[in-house]
Amino acid sequence: MGQDFWHENTSVSLINYHFVWIVRRRRKLLTGEIDKRVLALIRQAVVEIECQVIAVETHLDHVHLFVQAKPILAPYQIMHKVKGFSSHALREEFPHLKKLPSLWTRSYFCGTAGNVSGDTIKRYVEQQKTK
Repeated sequence: MGQDFWHENTSVSLINYHFVWIVRRRRKLLTGEIDKRVLALIRQAVVEIECQVIAVETHLDHVHLFVQAKPILAPYQIMHKVKGFSSHALREEFPHLKKLPSLWTRSYFCGTAGNVSGDTIKRYVEQQKTK
């Protein structure tokens, strides 16, 4: 896949997480301008925590994110930043979203690229719009 290893003073790592989370009440909100904006916000949040987006895609009511992370970050920390940052910004930019008690559910799926290759997960995430 051509991913670089993270090199720190005392470690070298390659940790990839596949996250999936849904819109509260499975509402089909991720279309048009909201869809474009949420993708940009997710990328911005991931960069701010010094991770790297491998692939990200939405499909009406859920998001797939495949990310390379540093070993000092736990999956819950990544999700806390990405979901919190994107929800706050979207609700400020699109006031009608404030009617929902929250944008995202509290739950999420997290898997690693250990059981299947990273290429397989990347293709799967990128093909979400075609399903």
